[in-house]
Amino acid sequence: MTSTVPAQRPARPSVELTEAVRDTTSLRRFLRGLPGVDAVGLEHRAATLATRSIKAGAKLRAIDLAISMVDLTTLEGADTPGKVRSLCVQARRPDPGHAGVPSVAAVCVYPDLAGQAVELLRGSGVGVAAVATAFPSGRSSRAVKLADTALAVDGGATEIDMVIDRGAFLSGRYADVLDEIIAVKQACGPAHLKVILETGELAGYDDVRRASWLALLAGADVIKTSTGKISPASTLPVIHVMLQAVRDWHRLTGEHRGVKAAGGIRTTKDAIRYLVAVNEVAGPAWLTPALFRFGASSLLADLLRQRRTQLEGHYVSHDDIGGA
Repeated sequence: MTSTVPAQRPARPSVELTEAVRDTTSLRRFLRGLPGVDAVGLEHRAATLATRSIKAGAKLRAIDLAISMVDLTTLEGADTPGKVRSLCVQARRPDPGHAGVPSVAAVCVYPDLAGQAVELLRGSGVGVAAVATAFPSGRSSRAVKLADTALAVDGGATEIDMVIDRGAFLSGRYADVLDEIIAVKQACGPAHLKVILETGELAGYDDVRRASWLALLAGADVIKTSTGKISPASTLPVIHVMLQAVRDWHRLTGEHRGVKAAGGIRTTKDAIRYLVAVNEVAGPAWLTPALFRFGASSLLADLLRQRRTQLEGHYVSHDDIGGA
């Protein structure tokens, strides 16, 4: 499915943001000066929004939107060309029995398999994302991380999912993290850059806010919760903080940046809760695969089951949709 970013209005110069990246001291001052997160208020609002329901007539549209936002992923050491082929077939036609089901947003693979995915998805409108920068730990030299990125870009990946150096961030070496994201962004060329914060390893909501702004300052097209390899992964309160960051970035600059929720999102009910959060916190402009994604391959199966249930009026089993 081809998606487009909402039309950007010309970016306004922001003295505050320009000054924030002037030097190490300024960057630290900016990040440490961000308003603290009211954890109680944040969690209460996230819980309240999670109880909202949508009208029956809107549920099918919400399911289709969620399907179009999925990054169908295989990131295992045992990945094979055959597994990637099957994933790409499913990405194009998630439910072969229903032609009206949208394709997913992208297929996400390791860099060495990006080229194969590109060939299999050519002309489909489905993107190819590749994880890079020593995913999932982010523990390697910058030279290795840039080579990892180059491998994916040379293979034709349209999106790069990088991980930040959490050790550097948690040690307060914000400038090192900023410089590395900038370097990877340059290595991406035309590919979009998603920056994984691995929020489950951060100290709390204040750190999530700082990491979000740090990634945005460095040029991230999308900020992403997690690798999906640790727990906790994505949570609604964390997503609220990240959505607030991209919303406020847009207010300051006129630029739309995106958010990806990855890990732990398994049901249609979960997905709709996230879509409500996107609409209420960032705004309806973010309800597009260009600006919001789910990194949750197991989610797709439940979305397809619930879609069939909406259309056919009775519960549909996993086997009835070809084990999707």
